[in-house]
Formats: sequence, C-alpha cells, structure tokens
Amino acid sequence: MPIKISDNLPAFSTLEAENIFVIPDDRAIHQDIRALKIAILNLMPNKIVTETQLLRLLSNTPLHVEIDLVQMGSHVSKNTSQEHMLKFYKNFEEVKDNLYDGLIITGAPVEQMDFEEVDYWEELCEVFEWSKTNVFSTIHICWGAQAGLYYHYNVPKYILNEKMFGVYKHHLVNPKSLILKGFGDVFHCPHSRHTEVRLEDIEKVPDLMVLAKSNEAGVHLISDKAERCFFLTGHWEYDRETLSGEYFRDIDKGLDIAMPENYFPDNDSSNPPLFNWGCSANLFYANWLNYCVYQRTPFDLNELKK
Repeated sequence: MPIKISDNLPAFSTLEAENIFVIPDDRAIHQDIRALKIAILNLMPNKIVTETQLLRLLSNTPLHVEIDLVQMGSHVSKNTSQEHMLKFYKNFEEVKDNLYDGLIITGAPVEQMDFEEVDYWEELCEVFEWSKTNVFSTIHICWGAQAGLYYHYNVPKYILNEKMFGVYKHHLVNPKSLILKGFGDVFHCPHSRHTEVRLEDIEKVPDLMVLAKSNEAGVHLISDKAERCFFLTGHWEYDRETLSGEYFRDIDKGLDIAMPENYFPDNDSSNPPLFNWGCSANLFYANWLNYCVYQRTPFDLNELKK
C-alpha cells in the first residue's frame, strides 16, 4: 500500500525513483480506505532531508499512510526555503483540532541549550500536552526524546564530555515489546548528540521502561508502560551518508570533530561508510505502524477524546 503525499513534494520523486509506492493526493481521494493519519513535527534544520528519510521508512509497510508535515509557528526555519514551508507544512495552530493515529517529533540542533531557552519551547509544550488527547501513539527522536521525557516525566538531560557520534551496537532489554518484534539480540543505530539521558533517572519513573540500550551509547529506546509513547535517543532515520555529511561539513569549517565511531571501514574516511542499521530502522517503523498504531488505534479517531 502507498504513502500519500503531494506529488510536488521533493521527497515524492526521490522515493518514486527508489521504487517506493507513493500516491498523489488526487488518486488517494478515490480509494475507499481509512488511511492511518500520521503527523510529523519536523524540527530539524534541513526539512527536506529529514522528511524524505522519515517518509521512506513509513512507506515500507502494506498500510495506507496519510502524512501532515507540521512546523512550529513560533520559529522561522533558516535552512529551508519559506516557499517550501508555506507549500508543504502546516503550523501547529492549523492542526491542533485534528486527531491522529500517530505523531513523530524529530530531533533539533538545540540540545546544548536549556529546554526553556529554545524559542519555540512553549509551543512545543502545547504539542506535548495536545498529544495526550489527540494522538494515539507518538515517537520522539533524539532531542525530541529528551524534551518529551523532560516535559512528561521531568527526566533531566546531561551534557556529554565528548559528542556521541557514530554507529553503535545495541541490545534488547525488553524483547517482548511490540515495537521490537522480530529484532535480533544485537542491532545498530547511528547517534549524533552532545547530551544524554541516564538510566538511573528513567528507572525512578514507574511509568517508563527501557526497551533497548547500548554499552557505548547508553539508553536507546524507552516507552511508557502502555507502549503508546516511545523515546528514541538515536537516529534510525539517517541515510548512509548523513554522518559523513556532518563530519565533512565540520571539517570544512575547521571545527575540532572526531571521526564518527564504527562508521568508516578501517577508520578511513575515504572508504564508503557501512549502512548496517537499515534493516532495524525499517523493522522499527514497520512495527510501530502495524503493532502499535494500526492494530490498536480506534477506527473512529473521535474515540480518542472519550
């Protein structure tokens, strides 16, 4: 089944060229199917790259998915054209009366700031509160995960001595979790962050459970006990070249940055990086859509309000 997006969205031609089943709006309206309604609150600077990455993963199931791209009205994007934002994105104010099967809140490059210093923090808090009544299941990514844990559970974040930057092995803590169905004992995920949340703080919250972690990168995946809210500290959505793009960009700026760990074969940046997290990334998002959303969300989303 297809993912429904505008055929003018840059991601449409990219995904179509990859033989991913996307469907334009005009075809979708003639299908008598109740699509899953998913909102993506995109806080990343390069909106087009992130939206394409996430849409690629959300399209890899038999389910019909309808997407709303959402931005913070209290923040003006500096790295993506306003033409693109006006054409394809809605402000939160425009969607706050809507009901959604799922919501994804991305990371953002503001992790070294206090949460309250972020210019859209108050509006993001509105989103967090709204998601309790208007969304069935939510994935929070990287800084979005730290922000969600802080808002909902008062879990603090901590500045790392060195940037967590690379691809790390992870292992299951709760193999019975719906969202980890089919995962092997060990899997990989990229990380790129200057801050962390700590296991001891999460274990103090009765409603939270750790689903996966890494000996190197720490806590990786957390959920509430109902498995409706997920907090992901890594970036499964990243492409093969995303970390190398960050690395060479900072090298070109003359910044002191370490090579991403476990990424370039033989630690030689002239070698093409390994893409060893693609299977787990696709399985994670497929499990979310199928087991955590499609099979559990009410057919009539108005029931969320009851």
